[in-house]
Amino acid sequence: MSQHDSQGPIVKPTGEELERQAKAKAATEQQASTELRGPLHTELGKTTIEDRVVQKIASVATREVPGVYAMGNAARRTFNSLAERIPGAQANTAGGVSVEKGEQQTAIDVSIVVAYGFSIVEVSDEIRSNIVTQVERATGLEVIEVNVDVTDVHLPEDDDDDTETRDGLK
Repeated sequence: MSQHDSQGPIVKPTGEELERQAKAKAATEQQASTELRGPLHTELGKTTIEDRVVQKIASVATREVPGVYAMGNAARRTFNSLAERIPGAQANTAGGVSVEKGEQQTAIDVSIVVAYGFSIVEVSDEIRSNIVTQVERATGLEVIEVNVDVTDVHLPEDDDDDTETRDGLK
């Protein structure tokens, strides 16, 4: 028996239509179950990772690379040096690293000061390689991008700034 409304008759699905609907439903369920699979999403539960965890791992991986003198921009470094002088305060170990993280992938931006005499290209390549290795090993997230922003070069004379007088005479 068919019903009628203002838009036309509603026809009951045939056996072929029911089979097509069942296949579509099964495909949708299978796609949903495979989308959440991965090292962080298992049948027994899922693991979530905060952005700051990825930031700290990326920060340590960056500092391990020879030629990285400091991380972050000048304002961040100044703030961290002041924070180190306050009893009980901790400097931000993830300074100079920003992270965009999804459920299974992450993109990382790092800001560094390179020591004079090192190749910026080689240091940047090594930073990318080390961050990808460490973050993927530690978190299971796929690192899809590592951007390196070189904000300054640390010169050997920069260490001698303490010997200058206020008017710049030695």
